[in-house]
Amino acid sequence: MSLYGKIGTAPLYNQQTLNSHEAQNKMINTSDFLRYNRPMAMDEVGILGQTKIKTARVLIVGAGGLGCPVALYLAASGVGTLGLVDFDTIEIHNLHRQILYHEKDVNRYKTTVATERLKTCNENITIHTHNEKLTAENTVSILSNYDYIVDGSDNFSTRYLVNDSCVDLGKTLIYGSILGFDGQLAVFNHHGSKDLRAVFPEAPDPKRVPNCSLNGVLGTFTGIIGTMMAHETLKVILNLPHLHNELLLIDTKNWVLTKLQF
Repeated sequence: MSLYGKIGTAPLYNQQTLNSHEAQNKMINTSDFLRYNRPMAMDEVGILGQTKIKTARVLIVGAGGLGCPVALYLAASGVGTLGLVDFDTIEIHNLHRQILYHEKDVNRYKTTVATERLKTCNENITIHTHNEKLTAENTVSILSNYDYIVDGSDNFSTRYLVNDSCVDLGKTLIYGSILGFDGQLAVFNHHGSKDLRAVFPEAPDPKRVPNCSLNGVLGTFTGIIGTMMAHETLKVILNLPHLHNELLLIDTKNWVLTKLQF
């Protein structure tokens, strides 16, 4: 049985025993092989790659339309430690696109419900919840505990705060955004690549920027971009070819993909 038994909890051990268990947890065991033998059969993954996934620490900013599919696929893929940051509660209009939540969850905190659902998906990973709003005071302390940051937030102030903190901390940032039928995907600040401000130097005036509340969004579209963000995150963890100083534009109305270099 895993040291952690249930996600995020651990029995009391002395430090020597803890170190021994932690070392074992970083290795691929029989349970891992039974669960992940399909990706491990790929030359690009193998035992070494699945070990990288198992030991990765990924923070997902926002547990909404993008964050839900990101969290589901990373949990299912065996990312060893997931962090969820969101201070919002579930509303009925979230349910058509935020696939971790059900009708009975309305008015509950997203991080609480998301953790419950992810536990049923994979009990062998650790999940940390940060049920708070990211601010200039807490962002660095939260982000510093993770290797990779996935930004699924829905406002520019958070996006730029997360980006600038990743630059200061030297953290990789996987970025995705949506509007209508159009999406964007990029990897910032990874192995010397540039950051968000290289593409968009300053945040736009929020009053002049359309949002999903006013313009609407199809639930399937958040699933498409969120899944692409999760896929790109795994590629970064595995050190596979990924977006490097490139912004991928996805037009899902006409199925046109455009890659811009910057």
